[in-house]
Amino acid sequence: MTNLDLPYLVLAAALFAMGAFGLLYRRNLLVMLMCIELMLNAVNLTFVTFGRMMNDLNGQVIVFFVLVVAAAEVVVGLAIIVAVLRRRPGASADDVKVLRG
Repeated sequence: MTNLDLPYLVLAAALFAMGAFGLLYRRNLLVMLMCIELMLNAVNLTFVTFGRMMNDLNGQVIVFFVLVVAAAEVVVGLAIIVAVLRRRPGASADDVKVLRG
């Protein structure tokens, strides 16, 4: 590992920690979804950094697939959030049980 790669790994760890903290301590559904996206981007940064360190393109290929899954997750997550907020405006993560028939 070179000294040039270390700041990227520290940044990725900080982003992942912020996302995990936000996911655990915030109850707003939209903020929780954004925290999950932040964590996925931190993992993507780590994959690209390790791929660069090893002179391998596999990290970037994995990032492509993670981005595709993240896009699908956003679509499904936003649909669930809209369904919950239509039934109960101002709902939090604890109110997801509203979706039961």
